[in-house]
Amino acid sequence: MSGARYAVGIDLGTTHSALTYAPLDGDDDSPVNLTVMSIPQLTAPGTVDERLLLPSFLYLPHPSEMAPGDLTLPWQSGQTFAVGELAREQGSKTPIRLVSSAKSWLCHPGLDRRAPVLPVDAPEEVERVSPLLASTRYLEHLRDAWNYHHPDAPLEQQQVTVTIPASFDPAARELTAEAAQTAGFQHLTLLEEPQAAVYSWIQQSNDAWRAQVQTGDIILVVDVGGGTTDLTLVAVTEHNGNLELNRIAVGDHILLGGDNMDLALAHVVRTKLAQQGTQLEAWQLRGLTHGCRAAKEVLLSSSVQTEVIPIVVPSRSSRLIGGSLRSELTREEVMTVILEGFFPRVDTTARPMARARTALSQLGLPYAQDAAITRHLAAFLGRQARAAAELQGFSNASAHADFIHPTAILFNGGVFKSALLVERLLEVVNGWLTAAGAAPLRLLRSADLDLAVARGAAYYGAVRQGRGVRIRGGTARAYYVGVESAMPAVPGFEPPLAALCVAPFGMEEGSEAALPPQEFGLVVGEPVRFRFFGSPVRRQDRVGTLLEDWAPDELEELGEIEATLSTDSHAPGAMIPVRLHAAVTEIGTLRLEAVPRSGTERWKVEFDVRGSQG
Repeated sequence: MSGARYAVGIDLGTTHSALTYAPLDGDDDSPVNLTVMSIPQLTAPGTVDERLLLPSFLYLPHPSEMAPGDLTLPWQSGQTFAVGELAREQGSKTPIRLVSSAKSWLCHPGLDRRAPVLPVDAPEEVERVSPLLASTRYLEHLRDAWNYHHPDAPLEQQQVTVTIPASFDPAARELTAEAAQTAGFQHLTLLEEPQAAVYSWIQQSNDAWRAQVQTGDIILVVDVGGGTTDLTLVAVTEHNGNLELNRIAVGDHILLGGDNMDLALAHVVRTKLAQQGTQLEAWQLRGLTHGCRAAKEVLLSSSVQTEVIPIVVPSRSSRLIGGSLRSELTREEVMTVILEGFFPRVDTTARPMARARTALSQLGLPYAQDAAITRHLAAFLGRQARAAAELQGFSNASAHADFIHPTAILFNGGVFKSALLVERLLEVVNGWLTAAGAAPLRLLRSADLDLAVARGAAYYGAVRQGRGVRIRGGTARAYYVGVESAMPAVPGFEPPLAALCVAPFGMEEGSEAALPPQEFGLVVGEPVRFRFFGSPVRRQDRVGTLLEDWAPDELEELGEIEATLSTDSHAPGAMIPVRLHAAVTEIGTLRLEAVPRSGTERWKVEFDVRGSQG
C-alpha cells in the first residue's frame, strides 16, 4: 500500500478500546514485532495521563460543569465532551450524561443508529448523540492520539484494521466501517474479534503454534467481553504438508458479558440496602454498577485474599456518602452470583431459557434473556455438530455426535482474567467431552486478554502483506434474498416467499459471484422492500439455490431494506427482467446488483441502514 508504514490494529471494544501497531518494512520471513500504543486521555478534569486502554465511554457534561481547560487534550482545546477514563469516572457519578455500550447499540436493528438516542434515559435538556457518532468519537480520539505520537506517519495514511464481533450482521459492519471512514481511515479492513484473538496467539507463539495443535483439531474460541459473548470454531487442516486454520462457525450476537455481571452484583447491594430501609433511585443503581465492577475483579482474583470489599453508593449528598449509603460485597456473594448465575454446571442438552415478553418495554438493547453463558455454549456446540463434516481432508471423532467436540480452547476477553471463571468453564466443557468419550480440551494461552484483539488485528495487517499465517474463513453465514412468488390474489394470504442464495457460506471477502441465468422481476420507481436472510448452518447451498421452504432454525431473517430504485427510462412501478450479481466487499458487507437484459442502468443494494438505496 503506497505511503503506509505501519499495520495498525484497533480493538473498538464495548467497554475498552486499544491500539497496536507493527512496521511494514520487514521481509516475508521476519517476525512481526508488535507495539501497544499508550493512549493520552483525560483521567481527571485538566489532567492527561497515558493508558494502554481507552475506556469506551463518552461523557456529555453540562456547560457549567467543567472549568476552562478541564477538557483540553494535547492536540485540542475547546472540546465539549470527554472520552476515556474521565468519561467513565464522571459518568459513574452522573449516569444520565454517560454514553456507554455504543458498540452494542450500533448493531441494534430496532432503532435508527444514526439518530441521537444516547443516553437513552437522559432528560430532554441533555445533549444526545447517535451510536454511530459515539463510535466515531472513540476512533477520532485514537486517531488524534496516534498522530500526536507519530506526526510523521498520520494514521489516515496507514493500513488500519478495526475489529468487530464475529456475529455482527452486515448492517453493523457497514456502520462500523462508516465510523472509521468518517474518522479519516482511508485504508480500512474489518476483522472478527475471535479471529484476532487467534492471530494474537499465533503471533505470540511464533512458529511454536504448530506444535500446540494438529490436523483434526477444532479450536473453540470463547470471547466474553464487557458487553458481548462471541463463540467461534476454528478447524486445523493440512494442505501440501502444512497446517492451515479454517474458521468454520460463529455464534449468534449475544448481548451478555461483564456488564451483566456488574449489574447483577449491583442488585445484590441494592437488596441489602433495601433490607436496611434505603431505596435506591435508578440513576444510583447505574452508578453503583461501576463500583461493583472493581469489587468483582478483586474478589474473583485467586491471588487476592480479601473477603470483603466496601461499596459506596453515589449520592447527591456528601453527608449521605459519608454516612448511611455504604455497603459491601463479599467473596461468597460474588462467587454465587457469577459462577452459579453466569457459568452454572449444565449438561449438553441445556438450552438458553426464554420467557414470555411483556408487550411494552422501555427502549433498550436486546439483551440475552438467559444469563447462563454455559447454556448458550451448549446450544452453539449442538447447533454446529456437523460444522466440520464437509471440510476437505478433515476428520474428527465428533462428526456424528450430538454436539461438535472441540479439542482445544482459547479464551479471550477481560472476564477471563479470573482463573476461577476459566476453571469453571473448562470443568463444564470437559464434563461434556468426557461423557461423550472424547479427550479433554487443551488450553491455548493468551498473552494478554485485554490487548489480544488489538494485537491480533495489527498482526493480521502484516499477514495481508504476505507475512505470517492467515486464517481461512470468508462469510460466517450463507445469505439469501427473498423472492416473492407470482400468483393470483387470495384473500387473507400473502404470496409465498422463496429464498435465493446469493452468497454461500465461506464466500471470501473481495470476491464476486454471478448467479445462474434465471431472471427475476425487479420493481423500480416506487417504494419496495428487500428481505434478506442468513443461515449459519446451511453450508451445502450454492449461489442460485432457491429454497421454497426451510426449518425455523435454518434461516434467520435479517433487517429488511426499504428503497425506491430510481429509473430514468421506465414508468414508476415497472417490473424489469434482471439477472443478479453478488459480491462480498473487503469489509465483509454484501452487495447485490441487478443487471437488466439491455441498457446501461444498474441497481445496487447493500446491507446497510440508510434511508434509501439504489
